[in-house]
Amino acid sequence: MIFRGKINILLIEDEEFDANRVKSTLKILENKLIIKKIYSDGQSALEELKKHKEKYDVVIMDYQIIGAISGEGLIKKIKEIIPEIQIIVITKKTVNITDFEFANKLIEAGAMWYCTKYPANISQHIYQPTDFILSIINAYQKKSLEVEKRKSLSKLKLSVDEVLAEKPVIGESESMQKLMKQVEKAAKQESTVLIYGASGTGKELVATYIHYLSNRKYEKFVRINSGSLPKDLIESELFGYEKGAFTGASGSKIGLFEAADNGCIFLDEIGELPASAQVKLLRVLQEGEIDKIGRTDSIHVNVRIIAATNKDLMQEMKNKNFREDLFYRLNVITIKVPLLKERKSDIPLLIDFFLEKYCDDMSVEVPAISDEALNFLVEYQWPGNVRQLQNVLQRVLFLSDQKIEMEDIQTALGAAFEDDSSDGSFEDMVWDDYKIQSWREVERGLKKSYFKYIRENTNSDTEAARKLGLAPSNYFRACKDLGLK
Repeated sequence: MIFRGKINILLIEDEEFDANRVKSTLKILENKLIIKKIYSDGQSALEELKKHKEKYDVVIMDYQIIGAISGEGLIKKIKEIIPEIQIIVITKKTVNITDFEFANKLIEAGAMWYCTKYPANISQHIYQPTDFILSIINAYQKKSLEVEKRKSLSKLKLSVDEVLAEKPVIGESESMQKLMKQVEKAAKQESTVLIYGASGTGKELVATYIHYLSNRKYEKFVRINSGSLPKDLIESELFGYEKGAFTGASGSKIGLFEAADNGCIFLDEIGELPASAQVKLLRVLQEGEIDKIGRTDSIHVNVRIIAATNKDLMQEMKNKNFREDLFYRLNVITIKVPLLKERKSDIPLLIDFFLEKYCDDMSVEVPAISDEALNFLVEYQWPGNVRQLQNVLQRVLFLSDQKIEMEDIQTALGAAFEDDSSDGSFEDMVWDDYKIQSWREVERGLKKSYFKYIRENTNSDTEAARKLGLAPSNYFRACKDLGLK
C-alpha cells in the first residue's frame, strides 16, 4: 500500500486496551498515520477540536464512550465544529456488516465508516489492518475533497459578491424598495419571470439580481438580446445545430440554451423573437427539451428563463405577432421596472454614483454641481431613463471644469434640452410663450426628437430603421433631411 503524505488523527477511546489496539494497527504506517491526541471522553475531545480546527484530518472514536456526550450525539457535535472532518466509529455493539439500520444511523449523524471491536485479531491486539487503514486513507481523501469544494464555493461566492458589487441597485424610493422585494421573492422560486420596462430602465440589472440571488447563482447566466440576433440565424444561435445540418455546417454548434444548462438564460426584447423561434421556446418551457437543427432526438435541458420586453405583449398577441400560449408560459412572475421620472428622489443618488464611477475611471476629482443644474436634472423627464442619465453625465464631465453648471447640462442634452425643458408634455413641446411655431416646425421637431431617441436606444441603424418601419435607404434619407449625422 503506497500513500504519500501524513494523516493527523484524533482518537477518542476510554479503554486503554482498545486504544493500544488502534496504535498497534497503525504501526504499519506509523510515519504516515499519526495519532496526535487521545481523549477518554467526548467533551474534552470537542474542546480540543474547537481550539485546533486545522490540526486534524480524521477522528477515530469509540461509539460507547463514557460521559454525557457519546454515540450519534458526539458525531453530530464534531461535524458542527469541523464539517469536512471524517469520522470512523469503533463499536462494541454486535452487528453484522449488513446491519443497515445501525449503519444508516451513523451515516445520518455524520460518520463515514464503522467497524466492531470484536471479532478482531485479538491475539495480535490489532484490528483487521487492510480494511481499517484503507478506511482512514479514504477518510483523509474525502476530507481533502470537501475542503477543496468549500474553497471553490467560497471563491464562487466571492465572485457572485463581486458581480453584485460592480452592479449595485441605486435607489431608496418607495418604487425601488417594492421592486427589490419582488426581485428577492422571484429569486427564491424557479418559475419563469417576465420583466416589463421601457428602454434604459434597467431590466437586465433586475434579471442579474434575480439570478445571482437564486439557488442557481453558481451556474451560468447567459444574456441574449433577441432583437440583435439576425432572424435567419436566431434558431441556430439559441438551439444549435449538428454537423451537416445545412450547407456550410462543417461542425456541430452548441446553442445558448444548451450552454446555459442548469443555469439561467435572460432573453431581452423577447417581443422581437420570430414565430419559428417562439414555437421552439414554447417547447423548452413545456417539456424542458430543445430541438437542435439536424438532430432527430431532443436534448433535455434544465434552464430557468427570465424574459424582458419594452413592448405591450398583450397588444402584440392581438396583432398576431406573439403567441398567446408562449405569453402565458412566460407570464408566471411579472415584474415592472419603474421609469426614472417616477422615482425622482433616486436621481441625486444616481448622479453621485455615476459621477464618482466615471471620475474614478478618468482619475479626476468629482466636480461640484450647481443647485440649478441639479434641480433641472431631478425635474427633467428622462425619456431614455437611467441609460440616458448615464450618457448625459459622461458628456458633462468632458464639458465642465471644476463645477457642473446649467450650461453644461444644456450642451450635453443638445436638442433634447429644447424638446423637454419642463414637464415633457405634448403641449409644452408645441407652445412657446414667446413664439407660436408653425405646424411644419412642430412636426419636424417631433420627428427629429423621435428619430434621435430611437437611434440612442438601439444597437444599430438597421435596427433603428426596422423599429421605425422604414427601409434602410428611406431611414438614412430622413436622417439626412433632419440634420442627424
